Amino acid sequence: MPILRVALDLPLHRLFDYVAESASPADVGRLVRVPFAKGERIGLIAGIGDDSAWPAGQLKAVSEVLRDRPLLPRDFLDLCEFAGAYYQAAFGEVVTQAPPAGLRRAAAPLRRSARPARRPAAAVAAPRLTAEQSAVLGAIDLAAGYSAYLLHGVTGSGKTEVYLRLTERALATGRQVLLLVPEINLTPQLEERVRQRFPQSAVVSLHSDLAEAARERNWRAAHGGEAAIVLGTRLAVFTPMPRLGLIVVDEEHDSSFKQQDGMRYSARDVAVFRAHQLGIPVLLGSATPSLESWANAQGRRYGLLTLNERANRQATLPAVHLLDTRKMVLHAGVSEPLIAAISTRLERGEQSLVFLNRRGYAPVLACAACGWVSRCRRCAANLVLHLADRRLRCHHCGFEARVPKACLTCGNQDIHPFGRGTQRLEAWLRERFPGARIVRVDRDSVRSRKQWEAILERIRGGDADILVGTQMLAKGHDFPKLTLVGVLGADAALFAADWRAPERLFAQLMQVAGRAGRAELKGEVLIQTQYPDHPLYAALVAHDYPGFAAALLREREQAGFPPCAFQAMLRAEAPEMAAAIAFLTTACALPVVRDHRGVVLYDPVPMKLSRLADLERGQLLVESRSRPALQAFLPRWREAIETIKAPAKLRWHLEVDPLEF
Repeated sequence: MPILRVALDLPLHRLFDYVAESASPADVGRLVRVPFAKGERIGLIAGIGDDSAWPAGQLKAVSEVLRDRPLLPRDFLDLCEFAGAYYQAAFGEVVTQAPPAGLRRAAAPLRRSARPARRPAAAVAAPRLTAEQSAVLGAIDLAAGYSAYLLHGVTGSGKTEVYLRLTERALATGRQVLLLVPEINLTPQLEERVRQRFPQSAVVSLHSDLAEAARERNWRAAHGGEAAIVLGTRLAVFTPMPRLGLIVVDEEHDSSFKQQDGMRYSARDVAVFRAHQLGIPVLLGSATPSLESWANAQGRRYGLLTLNERANRQATLPAVHLLDTRKMVLHAGVSEPLIAAISTRLERGEQSLVFLNRRGYAPVLACAACGWVSRCRRCAANLVLHLADRRLRCHHCGFEARVPKACLTCGNQDIHPFGRGTQRLEAWLRERFPGARIVRVDRDSVRSRKQWEAILERIRGGDADILVGTQMLAKGHDFPKLTLVGVLGADAALFAADWRAPERLFAQLMQVAGRAGRAELKGEVLIQTQYPDHPLYAALVAHDYPGFAAALLREREQAGFPPCAFQAMLRAEAPEMAAAIAFLTTACALPVVRDHRGVVLYDPVPMKLSRLADLERGQLLVESRSRPALQAFLPRWREAIETIKAPAKLRWHLEVDPLEF
């Protein structure tokens, strides 16, 4: 009787053996319903054999081979196997999480009738290419097999047009295209543009904001080959596509491509491996590439393609000016030159964006009498004041509380907000410019896709004079009437403990600056700072990403930080910090550590956010100058860690290539 090797959604690095009379090698990749413990689970047939390490009498029979579910192809299983091995995740966790939730339930999925296809509209004519765009397209050969390219193009340089032209080439040869974006909010705008360009081709989107039925329908269309173009966020990188011929990763530097729970993978890096696996090209695009990708391009692992000029021949890069706030009077954190610049745009009928990457009314509520501040009782973080609904809210765990009428420690009624967020800035701007139409864009004002689309339509339609926004407005948007960007509060990241902070700040500021002057109207960027002589700002003024990246790479080389080294992080969380640190200390002292001299383990320390949702968190950094050495060490170390007797409430995970410290 055939023995099935079944992968289950469990944090166990093994397969489970079951017997099945009707199974055959053709069923590898099928979902299967099996008894497990006192219930049943959905698993995946990863292999079929004739023998087992377990006695035949102890093997249970499968409940059902789910032949009504799509067969997952061999290349998909290989991709999941690679991801599990590289990121130290159980194969069963990887392979069973990729299909939509409806397919992973024991009950048969409801087969809804397909929605009627959209009536094809007349194709939107492609714009004339610039010389730089033509050169980039000429350098990419879709038929040449695997190649990885980094497209470094300034904001507004027409990277999307390059994506569309390559998509056109792939479709002409009968291939599918996978286009990955970092944010769900970027999907509708891009999806509409793709649909207008290719009205005769089936386009589907895949992201977590879709209803379950819609996601399953779109996934089936991609899996079956009916969908020619798939737009999605990070999980879409695992979507089976039988005719995949091109992968594009837009805004490849964005940290949203890194999954921060479950299997902690980088969709960008998985996309590169998938392209290599299938022998197809992959294109990574950004105005501010990650240092990892830039280093790969400098080392010729990736082909470097550049777009140095804006696609609109009448548009130029915005002029960037630094406002030295040490010598200025600020009004609610806003300098007089910025106020004057906003007034000028209002007179011209142009739009302004005031960028402050801090939502809420104020970061904290404080008492001057005794020093009390509004702290989250569950986290090592402050409660942020949201004045619109008079709530104190933790942006980490979601805890909420009412705004107190007096200090909770001394009873002083004179408690005040300290600092400012987008809500407070919006309120002041409404007082200062009472006739202006002000729109705030952050996660508090935009909670759904419909709200986001309505706000975008309002902005593009000219029904907004001043935008107040966080990083939601920093990338991927084209507002023709936006000519001024003012940046507040950027200095906080200059001297942060996180060594990645300068890279992230530069990318954020360059991206938000790129929203200005994308049409015929000239753009201007005003950055308020107390450190106008900082090299980061000098690079911003010059729009010099290559120079800034070269300086950072030299620093990283001297310090031994990625991409000049390779890292993993072991994290533990428990009700008490002592238990978490003790577990990490034990892991650091395991005998297997002494067998790998090319790997360095640092002392366990509390995480920067040491307490989250009532759990204390510690971390242990692992580092090596050799990726193969690190990858050889991690599986052996993980197996040894699994033998440690830990307290019942302690949880741990191992993250490869961490971004958060």
